[in-house]
Amino acid sequence: MAYIGTGVEYALHCLLFLVAPLEQPPSSRDLADIQGVPAAFVAKIFSRLEKAGIVEASGGIRGGYRLARPAGDISVLDVMDAVEGQKALFDCQEVRSRCALFDDNPPKWANRGVCGIHAVMLNAQQVMRAELAKSSLASLAAGPMGKGIPEGFAGEVKVWFAERQAAREGARIDGMRARSAARQDD
Repeated sequence: MAYIGTGVEYALHCLLFLVAPLEQPPSSRDLADIQGVPAAFVAKIFSRLEKAGIVEASGGIRGGYRLARPAGDISVLDVMDAVEGQKALFDCQEVRSRCALFDDNPPKWANRGVCGIHAVMLNAQQVMRAELAKSSLASLAAGPMGKGIPEGFAGEVKVWFAERQAAREGARIDGMRARSAARQDD
């Protein structure tokens, strides 16, 4: 089982589409669809991101998500903690106290201090969290992921989201017309 789940990966990829502001904020469904990931899962993730103050939502047909603060102020660690909660890298089971030679009565020296194995795992967790805290959405967008992307791709992304928004707006208007026509027929 991976320590950092796919929810964090989905969240980071979706958030990268929000780094460059779009004319209309994309919905969680749009963000899921553009990447081919499950819409229900992305909606659940964005609820957590909103609760953590990473994104803000606007409601209605024109609603969607925007970053709640600058991309440089949102770390990968912020996203990971929002999506998965702060969880320990290692769950020490104090195996050292269960030695058969202790006959269910371990001596004090056997449990004194932090177990060496646990200490290594705690250190690894601190190093990992520090590294994730150093990387922001802005650095991801500008870093290796952003290199090699054709110059026109950002424009294609904006057009894709705009077309989705226009289709929703068109469906809304068609629905209003149909309801109005139905009322006139009554």
